[in-house]
This record gives sequence, C-alpha cells and structure tokens, in this order.
Amino acid sequence: MGCCTRCCTLIFLCTLQLLAALERQVFDFLGYQWAPILANFLHIIIVILGLFGTIQYRPRYIVVYAIWTAVWVTWNIFIICFYLEVGGLSKDSELLTFNISRHQSWWSENGPGCVRKEAPMPGIKGLDSHSYISVIGCALEYRYIEVMHSSFQILIALVGFVYACYVVSVFTEEEDSCLRK
Repeated sequence: MGCCTRCCTLIFLCTLQLLAALERQVFDFLGYQWAPILANFLHIIIVILGLFGTIQYRPRYIVVYAIWTAVWVTWNIFIICFYLEVGGLSKDSELLTFNISRHQSWWSENGPGCVRKEAPMPGIKGLDSHSYISVIGCALEYRYIEVMHSSFQILIALVGFVYACYVVSVFTEEEDSCLRK
C-alpha cells in the first residue's frame, strides 16, 4: 500500500509536469521560440519515460527522469536569467529563436491587459508589409510571466526529483529483499 501512494504521487507529478510542459510548448510555438520548443519536446519525452518507468516499476527509467529533472532545473534557471537580463543576457536577443527570426515571447504582445497597436511603415504596401507594433497597458510584463512559468517548472521538477529518488530507492530495496530471500 505504501508503494502505491509513492508511485501514485510520482505519477501525479509527472502528469502535472506534462500538462505544464504542453501549455508552455503551445505558447513557445506561438512566439516562434525554437530553443524552448526543442527543450520542451525533449522534456515531454523524458517525463513520459519517467511515467512509464513508474507505472512499469522500471527504476532505470526513473533514474533517467531524475537526472533529466536536474538538467531541466538548470535550463529553467537559464530562462529566468535570460528574461531578467542577468549576467549579460538580453531578453531582446535572438538567442531563443536561433537567430532565425526577430520573434519574442508570445506574451510580449498578448499578455494580460495588453493593448496591441500596429503602425504601418510608410512606403511599404501589401499583405507582407511590416508594421511597428507597440504594446501598452499590460497588467504584467511578459518577462515576469515567463519567469513565473520557469519558476513553476523548477518547483515541479525539484519535487519530482525528490520523489523519483525515493521511488527508485524503494524499488531497489524491494529487489534486494527479494534476492536475499
């Protein structure tokens, strides 16, 4: 019975991580943030692997998941530093788009309370014309929304790491006790 609650808790945490990663993936796709899209995709795959390992009692898969959560925490700390412009990083750089485009976070133009105004550039006509976009009235700056997303990801990953280590220790303890008998 005790193992069920531990496994169920880890399954719940993995499911919560999947939902949070899928939500983040959608908004990164909307903002053409290619580096986070790739990181989220890898995260989703490894969380599914951890989920499978928990359900099937496979400690090696859970160990891979635990190691990944440490990497995931590091990635999210980088994202927080990026948006808060810590250590020479600039949120206006094209680092997250691999210098492919000038896109930013989707939240920069569509955040809560933001009013987006487009001013067409003079002399350029047609459907492909570029416009200057100004955003005013945001209740919360987009960089703080991104920081909150990353902070939530860190929190879930840290709790998931602790539970993964605990479940692996229980699984290996049960294996050892079975081998001794």
